[in-house]
Amino acid sequence: MLTLSNVDYYYHNELFHFDVAVEQGSIVALMGPSGAGKSTLLALVAGFIEPAQGSIRVEHKEIVGLEPHQRPFAMLFQEHNLFAHLTVRQNIGLGLHPGLKLTNDQQQQVELAAAQVGVDEYLDRLPEQLSGGQRQRVALARCFVQPHAIWLLDEPFSALDPILREEMLSLVAKLAKERNITVLMVTHHISDARAIGSDFIFVANGRVEVAGEIGQLSSSHSNSILSEFVRAGE
Repeated sequence: MLTLSNVDYYYHNELFHFDVAVEQGSIVALMGPSGAGKSTLLALVAGFIEPAQGSIRVEHKEIVGLEPHQRPFAMLFQEHNLFAHLTVRQNIGLGLHPGLKLTNDQQQQVELAAAQVGVDEYLDRLPEQLSGGQRQRVALARCFVQPHAIWLLDEPFSALDPILREEMLSLVAKLAKERNITVLMVTHHISDARAIGSDFIFVANGRVEVAGEIGQLSSSHSNSILSEFVRAGE
């Protein structure tokens, strides 16, 4: 589904090198110590930065060189990036048309997405009239209405309290399963990875140290860097 092959990126003379593949329909937790390269990997996939060399492919199609908006991803970040002057309805609608010229069918899609994430009562409110959790639900709905089969999530719920974070993670897992969405999610919470992940990618020292099924995310893993990371996070 998504493959990074021999991808090199230099930052202040530091080399990041990535070789990894993400299977269709999987929910992959992208993990690693601070500064290890997980956000760099996600930024390379999203197109915010370009590699010095290497290939990034989605369903065997090269995406290196494409602008972020041309890439087949829906993205959700820790900063929800809602537009303060637009209503919930309009903020979600941006996922379907940047000029908000929506057909009747698309309007219905917006309302359905709002209902699925539990903000359908607030469609005509502004973001400032919502709680932090409600704003993240709106951002998730905007992500959800886009016709892309891969979601890139960069610690989207880390600022939320544990109970609300668990709710949002369950919602992501439910929506992804219903639509066979592939999810690549940066998280620093071992519990989050285990809660919804099917697989994980562990990045350390600017490279993918380990990639595997979520059951292998263990403090007894043979890779000492990974086992230490898990031990510290449990």
